[in-house]
Amino acid sequence: MACAVALTERSGHALEIAVAHAKDFDVVFTLGGDGTAMEVAAALASSEIPIGVLPAGTGNLLARALNIPLDVRRAVPALIRGTVRKIDLGVVLGRHFAVAAGVGIDATMVAETSPRMKHRLGVLGYTLIAARAALRIVLSRRFFHVRIEMNGEIIERTAATVLFANFGAILDGRISFGPGIECDDGLIDCCIFSPASLGDALRIMWRLMRRDFRPDAALLYRRGRQFRLETIPVLPIQADGELLGVTPAVVHVEPSAAHMLVPRQ
Repeated sequence: MACAVALTERSGHALEIAVAHAKDFDVVFTLGGDGTAMEVAAALASSEIPIGVLPAGTGNLLARALNIPLDVRRAVPALIRGTVRKIDLGVVLGRHFAVAAGVGIDATMVAETSPRMKHRLGVLGYTLIAARAALRIVLSRRFFHVRIEMNGEIIERTAATVLFANFGAILDGRISFGPGIECDDGLIDCCIFSPASLGDALRIMWRLMRRDFRPDAALLYRRGRQFRLETIPVLPIQADGELLGVTPAVVHVEPSAAHMLVPRQ
């Protein structure tokens, strides 16, 4: 069985390598963070070449979402003995994402988490920054106006964050996004969080941690294949922990676009 190792040298290099060489192999493994994994997933989107994600980054959101062991020494045999799962991929600003994209608190969290904090605190660093960003935005009432078009419906409201989720939870299930979110249903879930006060924000966080998705004036969910997002003011957009650009943007789904190796249950 032929095997080759290629080292990435810059952002975008993993995509170039996968486009050039993946067709010559039966499976492609990535060793790195979510950015590396998503470059390869984008290169192989809609192909049938399986991708095995070996976690060596900070958040490892995709590996966690797929229940891949975070110890590479355990991940390798688990994936080799695993099975293939087809998952949807979202697309925003020409870039693919697997877990979620959004504006507001999550994009602020990505922007404010320094490489040093990522290295020192890992997932804890993201969690602390997210909590701080949420409190600052709510207490200072730094909300934004959002307009979303989907399936002929127009939604307009004030929000603190808007997420387009492909998986229903992140960080080993510590934070859930909404009800019935599946990564293989051919749809993207739009989650709009609109707390008007600190009390609203604390209630939302408590409910998301408990997976309590009963109707709430501060929560709005929609499911679809394509959304057009506009915000006032213009805001940065993040996808799977990477800042990509700014609003406005169109978000759409590519059903069953990625063939992922996952451990057997």
